[in-house]
Amino acid sequence: MLQFPLVVTARLDLVLVLVTLLSLWTRLSGLGYPGAVVFDEVYYGQFLSLYVKRIFFIDDSGPPLGHMILALGAYLGGFDGNFVWNRIGAEYPCSVSVWSLRLLPALGGALCVPLAYLLTLELRCSHLSALGAALLLLLENSLIVQSRFMLLESLLIFFVLLAFFSYLRSHNAPSRCWSRYGWLLLSGVSCAAAVGVKYTGLFSYLLLLGVASLHTWKLIGDRALSHLSVCVQCTWRVLCLLVVPVLLYVFWFYVHLSVLHRSGPHDQLMSSAFQASLQGGLSRITRGQPLEVAYGSQVTLRSSASQPVPCWLHSHKANYPIRYENGRGSSHQQQVTCYPFKDVNNWWIIKDPARQELAVDSPPRPVRHGDVIQLVHGMTSRLLNSHDVAAPMSPHAQEVSGYIDFNVSMATQNLWRLEIYNREAESEVWKTIVSEVRLVHVNTSAVLKLSGVALPDWGFRQLEVVAEKLLKAHSGSLGWTVEEHRYGTSQEQKEREAELHSPTHIDVDRKISFWSKFMELQWKMLTVKQEVSEHKYSSGPLEWITMDTNIAYWLHASSNAQIHLIGNPVSWGVANLSLLAYQLLATVYMLRRRRGFKDLPDGVWQQFVSLGLVCVGGWTMNFLPFLLMDKTLFLYHYLPALCYLYLLSPALLEHVHTHLLSSGTPRHALCVCTSAVLVSIFLSYWIFCPLTYGSPELSTNQLQALKWRDSWDILYRRR
Repeated sequence: MLQFPLVVTARLDLVLVLVTLLSLWTRLSGLGYPGAVVFDEVYYGQFLSLYVKRIFFIDDSGPPLGHMILALGAYLGGFDGNFVWNRIGAEYPCSVSVWSLRLLPALGGALCVPLAYLLTLELRCSHLSALGAALLLLLENSLIVQSRFMLLESLLIFFVLLAFFSYLRSHNAPSRCWSRYGWLLLSGVSCAAAVGVKYTGLFSYLLLLGVASLHTWKLIGDRALSHLSVCVQCTWRVLCLLVVPVLLYVFWFYVHLSVLHRSGPHDQLMSSAFQASLQGGLSRITRGQPLEVAYGSQVTLRSSASQPVPCWLHSHKANYPIRYENGRGSSHQQQVTCYPFKDVNNWWIIKDPARQELAVDSPPRPVRHGDVIQLVHGMTSRLLNSHDVAAPMSPHAQEVSGYIDFNVSMATQNLWRLEIYNREAESEVWKTIVSEVRLVHVNTSAVLKLSGVALPDWGFRQLEVVAEKLLKAHSGSLGWTVEEHRYGTSQEQKEREAELHSPTHIDVDRKISFWSKFMELQWKMLTVKQEVSEHKYSSGPLEWITMDTNIAYWLHASSNAQIHLIGNPVSWGVANLSLLAYQLLATVYMLRRRRGFKDLPDGVWQQFVSLGLVCVGGWTMNFLPFLLMDKTLFLYHYLPALCYLYLLSPALLEHVHTHLLSSGTPRHALCVCTSAVLVSIFLSYWIFCPLTYGSPELSTNQLQALKWRDSWDILYRRR
């Protein structure tokens, strides 16, 4: 029976509440200032507008969850996507709610502070150490700047901290506590979200998997647990930390592809089948096309390779030079190239070698895998040909040409065997858009392929097409897809030329599965990379450690008001000192333990090792990979690694105070030094606030005084 009165008792950590409120204030106050595009907002804003308009795009820098979160903030503010993100400093119109665009990254950045507090407690540290970690994140100028704009690093750090906090909360919970399973599930969800925001989240996810693997191995060896209990816990860990993140990662893309259903600027990077699944664009051009390619079909053939650019098999009334600049000779036959634009010279006719007709029979005779065909150029009637003549730019491969009989004993070799390499049956019919085919030269067994090399001026800078032996050729450049297709009805050349401009209208429903689109998009994101270029504010990883670099995010159009990505120099130094101190201590401890001296009890030693696994391991996993990357890097790439050091610093200080300093005097001295450092951190934060928030405006002399390093680029206007 219920007994009255009903009483609810709650425990409230006032310190946690206080740091949370302070964090919200530092990240959210004046969020709409400046009312102009700030640094990478010009990059993410372009994708944001496409998202709001549901237009497909590819961002090779990361998965779609980050864009979806930014789009959610834009949606809540009523943003319609009609803003041109063309330059940093462009003023937002009154119709754009700047506050809502920046709200969710700011909230993510604000919640990182209380998460650091809670995570430090889960590392078995005191509340005082937890407060220290929270203050380091709270007063870190670079984290504040990165949180206050439409950027993704704050969201990435939030999900990473949440993942580790949830996992450690689950790991530290009593074995009979059922909430530990919920915390483990939340950890898996957070890992998926971190990877879904940016691929660099994978570094922390792999670290968490490593820590979980060590804990699981220890769990398996615990003889106090029953076999059933061990089996259940291991299974749940696999589900939460492996299966759930993979499923959610796929789910982010499912939502992404479901929302972005309209044709956009990145369509041509995708296959014809993918393009045809989008509303508008190619789907509008190909609507009503026949599905099955038949003898007499008029087709355009798109290369499956998207590098260097998407292009179509092409020919024109121009011949290869008799001799090239290097002295080699050619066949002097009609040029065959790959052209990256829609053009009437991209049309080819599929011909049966045994017949002369170039029109489709009634009923149509479909072309199947393994059939030998000829390809006739629609506008010049030249047959696609190859022979034992070196290609102009790729002499190891055969030249491909439109055959011209010059009566010089150069026989025609224009037969090609069709191979459908994504076929489901041996007698499969060649289908528009769906089928990916290889064209194998019958006489030489060479395969028609795009070499990707641009021809000289005599070839109008179009891309070279060659025939190359299958063993030598790169598989990605061998495939061709029928993109535009009509059934030809004219035998006469003049009538046929007119016919090439008038598509047929036979309704055919063709769809591509989500899994096909998902796998293709994954491959394109990994292989279609933007050109690596130097940026004024790009930097190397070794410059991040000592903060030798900064980034000017915004400069007022007429005053000295400006915002910079500059860290708190004192905090930065404390982080580096903590990293070195931990490594030194760990080395000394391990050497002494190897010699049989146990300076620490086993429980304290395990806590010290766990601290290193999470914090030093986190810094290592989020810093070292950038040393190997061949891409443009910026200071903000270091922020996730820096957060791990901010967790390490107060915990290591507590370890020194508790276990290394025995008498009262050294401990008092350490407390005094720590207090002085905290005051210095706050003063450093306060000094750089004008560059963090963009106000108040400083004079030229004041700005010059803030240039603590010669390598920093502080901007000021001379008056």
